[in-house]
Amino acid sequence: MKKIEPLPWEKLKTYSIKDRISKVRKEDLATPLPSGNGVAPFLDTLPQILAAKDLHEIIAAMAKAYHQDKMISLALGAHVIKVGLNPLIIDLMERGIVSSIALNGAGIIHDFELAYIGSTSEDVAAELEDGRFGMAEETATHLNRAITKGAAEGIGIGEAVGTMILGGKFPHTKYSLLAAGARLGIPVTVHVAIGTDIIHMHPSADGAAIGKGSFLDFRRYTECMAKLEGGVYLNIGSAVLLPEIFLKALSLSRNLGRTVQDFTVVNLDFIQHYRPLTNVVKRPTQRNGKGYSLTGHHEIMVPLLIAGLLAELGTDKKENKSSI
Repeated sequence: MKKIEPLPWEKLKTYSIKDRISKVRKEDLATPLPSGNGVAPFLDTLPQILAAKDLHEIIAAMAKAYHQDKMISLALGAHVIKVGLNPLIIDLMERGIVSSIALNGAGIIHDFELAYIGSTSEDVAAELEDGRFGMAEETATHLNRAITKGAAEGIGIGEAVGTMILGGKFPHTKYSLLAAGARLGIPVTVHVAIGTDIIHMHPSADGAAIGKGSFLDFRRYTECMAKLEGGVYLNIGSAVLLPEIFLKALSLSRNLGRTVQDFTVVNLDFIQHYRPLTNVVKRPTQRNGKGYSLTGHHEIMVPLLIAGLLAELGTDKKENKSSI
């Protein structure tokens, strides 16, 4: 049998992201809710039955956690960014409502592209035919360089990329979750499965740096989860990776003697999958706490949840309360 030779990655043909057609533009993103929105009376008209009752209880749990300075942590699949919700989540970060955020590897790609060019989400089907899928030069170069630099300095991927975006003077930095985290001192951690993200296809990718940066973020994420007692954890749009790290971080925290028993967990997705239901909603709350599952499109359900929370809090004051 003929020996299999490695592909010559250094010969990859890339192109500028500015020449790529993107399906999501900054003009399409959501906008933070103005005051006097009138959402509270609408929510009051909903029946106290099934998911509508759950929505009221989730809002109440988040408001209670906020008032008691407890953790409100988000775990976000990349689809949440692609459907234009960054401005709403950044608004919660600036208000001091969100304590930490966990992303998968795809999340940093869409977050960076929004900051860099104001658009993201390439047409995979169209670009795959001739091997152009994932070959945007700037995305890979900037992100891989930041990850490698961060690993060398002992910094996780989230902080390394957030600092890079914040200092890069890109035209649309205000839309970046990672930059907001770096600016506000809110942990944004990134959890990578090597080979799943387009930046891993480029010669600039350093597997050792990616692994180290992701592991450093897992350590930081675990420190956040150790403080979840009395707080709220929302898994939004991640079916496998983030539910798995949540379960491991929770076990680690309890093993090391931290009390993490009484908290609220929510899985929000347009399809309910096995791992989020089992590893986020059911197993962690089998003795104490409360677990909820909300089913619906992120671009509708997340703004509705946030609007309800802000109405419950009754405040427009933006004040970062992160103590992590």
